[in-house]
Amino acid sequence: MKLPEIIIDSGFRVSMMRAFVAVEVHSKEVLDAIANLQTDFDIKASPVSKQNMHFTLLFLGEITNDDVENAEKLLSGIIFKPIELSFTHLGVFPNPKFPRVVWIGVDKDASEHLVELAAQVEKNLAPLGFKPDKPFKPHLTIFRVKNTVGDISKKIEKYRQVNLGKDVICELKFKKSILTSNGPIYSDLQVIKAQ
Repeated sequence: MKLPEIIIDSGFRVSMMRAFVAVEVHSKEVLDAIANLQTDFDIKASPVSKQNMHFTLLFLGEITNDDVENAEKLLSGIIFKPIELSFTHLGVFPNPKFPRVVWIGVDKDASEHLVELAAQVEKNLAPLGFKPDKPFKPHLTIFRVKNTVGDISKKIEKYRQVNLGKDVICELKFKKSILTSNGPIYSDLQVIKAQ
């Protein structure tokens, strides 16, 4: 089935881009610890690369350049304080018997602050019609599982409690994603600093 082109009145095709709002992990110690865990975990899945480690606060999907401009204006009104994170445990979506995503979670305080920040993002972008498809749960994706790998309950249990270090979130980022055969390439559209 051929998808319809989006045409505006002048007859020009509107360019679209995949976009999302996120906070990124920057601590070299944490990123190195995660890379080591990915190696030790030993699963037939695609590991997320160090430069792509982030918490997605809101995925916007395919948006237009006009959407980008409008979103930037609304996001610029967000005010937040730096958030200190401790990376403390491993989890899986939807469940260990049929894993699709393996992720790392953070401590309770950091989790609450990230939920508050995600709620601000959702509220500010709501006038443009963007809303989450499910409630935000802070998680840092470290593997995307494309094929059936079987029950990984024992692996998850082994790493249920971990100490992968700490990081401080000082920036909120509006990002563009380009999908390639070697994985996604992310770039910043807007950066909002913590105050």
